[in-house]
This record gives sequence, C-alpha cells and structure tokens, in this order.
Amino acid sequence: MDAVVLAAGRGERLRPLTDRKPKALLEIGDTPLVGHVLRRLQRFGVRRAIVNICWLGAAIQAALGDGSRYGLEIVYSPESPALETAGGIRLALARGLVNSDPFLVHNADVLSDVDLSETILSPGDDARIVLVPNPPEHPRGDFACREGRVHPDEENRLTYAGIGFYRQSFFKPWTLESAPLRPLLDKAARANRLAGTVHEGRWWDVGTHRVLAELESDARGGLLDDL
Repeated sequence: MDAVVLAAGRGERLRPLTDRKPKALLEIGDTPLVGHVLRRLQRFGVRRAIVNICWLGAAIQAALGDGSRYGLEIVYSPESPALETAGGIRLALARGLVNSDPFLVHNADVLSDVDLSETILSPGDDARIVLVPNPPEHPRGDFACREGRVHPDEENRLTYAGIGFYRQSFFKPWTLESAPLRPLLDKAARANRLAGTVHEGRWWDVGTHRVLAELESDARGGLLDDL
C-alpha cells in the first residue's frame, strides 16, 4: 500500500523554530518528525511514500532522499503555493503518484502507536479515519463515532488523528486548487460512508511548543523507543 505523507505546512504555531527549518524536520531524539512517521509506516508494510512539500521543501528532499534509509521508496509532490490537505492529495493523485487504491494518508507531524494493521477499509466505505480523545489544543473535537461509524454530531466528539485510509474516488474531482479535507469528511459522514477507529493509546499532534517539549523529554527518557 502507498502512503501520502503530508509535509507541506509551515507550522505557524511552532515559529520561530519553523522559520528556517520545516516542521517535518524538527527532531525528536536524533530523528526528524517525518522520519519517525516513515519508519512506522515501513514496519506496517508501506513500501512507497508520496511526500507533499512546499515550505522549505528542498530541505525535506535533501534530508530524506530516496527513502532508502527508512526502508521504503519516497517520491515527492511539490506544491507552490500550498494547497491544503485535500488539495495536496488531489494533486498527488492527478500526477499519477499514488499507485494503490485504497491508500493511507498520514500527517508528517503526528506520532502515535496506532496499529495500522487493524485499520481496515470495508467495501461499502469511502474512507476510514482514526479518532482520538480531544487534546487540550482542540477541546471541541471533530466527529462523533458510534459502533465504528463517524457522525458529524455536535456532542461527544473526538479529534481526527491525521491518519486515515481513503479510496482514490473519495477525492474526485481531482481539481487542482486549494481545498481542506474537512468538508469531504463531513459529506462522507452524512452519507454513512465514513468508518472510524477510536484510538485510546499514545498519540501526539506536534503542532505546539508544549507538545514538542513533552516529546523531547520522553525521547530522552527512552519512552519513544517502541514507536
């Protein structure tokens, strides 16, 4: 299975760290964020990663190369300007870079112990996303999840983890313009074609200095060695 790894964002909340280094290359331990992601994807059977890049994208290419150090192949999908989440995925699909259907989407700034082998996409679903308890930075959450189905309810909501399995058709039409992912997820949820997996284990959206500091401390203590 192919994976699209979303690494185009500037990381505004992590400035000034991200003024000269892309967020995906901020290090946890001795490994950049995106490196942790790639190693985890490789362990779960991903052999080809499509990395979308924009802000300081050349630095990401130089750091990751062809992916051989992570045991998989990397191809790049540059954007100028950045096209947001759905827009970036559509561009990679329109370029013919994604070979598998379905395929995995994983944010480059998300670390977790999600068991990707248990995240199965059923025939009647357009996508399956991972949901987690709401972090302090996102207390209202995104979606409700009942009996494995995602609902756009206002109560008992969980947070989209930045990890999901999608059919290529989920993103049609492949218009080449900036577009967020949320409206597509809302549409699939209303049509009862969006499955959900609730993850109660470890998960971090490395988007703030607080989370980055927490992970750096955990890495020094060896608490991330099994990720």
